[in-house]
Amino acid sequence: MESLEVGAYGVEVRLDRARAEVRAGRVREGLALLEALRLEDAARVDATDRALLLAGLVECRLARGEMSEAMILGDDLSPLLEAEPLAAAIGHHAKGELASALGDPELALSHFLSAGELVPDADLDLVPWPGGAALAQLRNGGARAAVELARRHVDLARLDARPHVLAYALRVLAVVDTGAGRVPTLQAARALLPDGTADRLAAQIDTDLAGLVLLGPHAGDDVDTLALLRAAEVPAGRQELWPLQARIRRLLAVLGETPRRFGSEAAAALTSAERRVARLAISGLLNRQIAGELGVSVKAVEWHLSHVYRKLAISSRAQLAQTLGPAFTSSDQPEDSSSRPLAP
Repeated sequence: MESLEVGAYGVEVRLDRARAEVRAGRVREGLALLEALRLEDAARVDATDRALLLAGLVECRLARGEMSEAMILGDDLSPLLEAEPLAAAIGHHAKGELASALGDPELALSHFLSAGELVPDADLDLVPWPGGAALAQLRNGGARAAVELARRHVDLARLDARPHVLAYALRVLAVVDTGAGRVPTLQAARALLPDGTADRLAAQIDTDLAGLVLLGPHAGDDVDTLALLRAAEVPAGRQELWPLQARIRRLLAVLGETPRRFGSEAAAALTSAERRVARLAISGLLNRQIAGELGVSVKAVEWHLSHVYRKLAISSRAQLAQTLGPAFTSSDQPEDSSSRPLAP
């Protein structure tokens, strides 16, 4: 990681870069950038940037299900609630998200409404308070107020015109408005996010759609729920977004499907011999080349790869690389094949 650039401009550039990573669904990469900024020289960060930094960290930790770390960050945000309005609003919104995750919708609603009072016309990318307030209102039993807030959010997001801002607002509306238009609303939200532009939000919307069709009154809708869930589990798994993964796996269970494993979870399911073969397969070697590298038969390589594919619920080398991720090849270096021969 490069050293922190001198002055507020350098902090803002790196903060913007980190937030862009998170927005695009690369939560792990964004989290690393945010943690580096936090550790290097927090004293150089003004109140608004510090609020954005801490709020971004809360978002990442909650997305990964790391509640203890998120709660500590919530305490760090408390002094900022007395800062200038935008910083305070960002702080309130982040604490609202934390309260929601902890199952306290009343406290969450208070924080979201405070954010809206402080900066009612705030950038919705920084402080999407109407959406948070709508979800909290729904959990508090205020269904009508929740729908009003969600529709207000959509109206504001249409004026904003950024696809991810409107997609999030439409997702909230589909959650709180239980009318017949929920599936089309989610489909409209998803259409705003081409593959790879906002992977986490797209995965959340795909999971919402699958859930509505599988568990709600939308069984007749023409929606390929398995395809949606398989698409959603890739970013959720690779970024280790455990709360989202848990939702996806519950829905896959309804379909009688086996969930895929990703990253460290996938690697842990393999034996040392299987990891060695998988690593060489990902590097681009053919089976006969892997056999020559490890001093075993091609049949032994094929046997191990078939076990790897079955354990990880995949069927190709492309899926193997996608499932194990880039960290698999850069860490856990191959063992000495002369002392640890493969068995067929």
